[in-house]
Amino acid sequence: MHQSAAKWIVSLLRERNIPFLICGGLAARGYGSQRDLHDIDLFVSGEHFSSVVQAGHQFISKAAAHRQEEGWDLTYVQFKYEGVKVEVGNADGAQIFDAENRAWVALNIDFSRYETVHLLGLELPLMLKKDLIWYKSVLSRPVDIEDVLAIR
Repeated sequence: MHQSAAKWIVSLLRERNIPFLICGGLAARGYGSQRDLHDIDLFVSGEHFSSVVQAGHQFISKAAAHRQEEGWDLTYVQFKYEGVKVEVGNADGAQIFDAENRAWVALNIDFSRYETVHLLGLELPLMLKKDLIWYKSVLSRPVDIEDVLAIR
């Protein structure tokens, strides 16, 4: 199921030449985590965000909006493709909650910093391992700690 959802979003983005960066559990998987995937998380730049929303409009399950939830403060849209949630975040202005310091910090997404990994039958640009470990360590939710331990 995750494979067809990944193929759907990746082809939607690549057909439009939209750079993207895989993060979250799927990126952790690419670096060795074995936990079950709950969704597919990725970022695009602000300049491309509305075209992604438009292109995938028939699969929207959560409208594009700015939200502050579960340690995240960003604008994102959630699609549901064949039962799998695909969350596309707008990288511009994204912040995460630093659990240790009890403060919001910028999540600087750099689309030139990635590693291409073969996952779910696709070549995917993953957030660099050190960047993924950093943000998951800052968030420090149980799922993030699990991923960090698995990929170290």
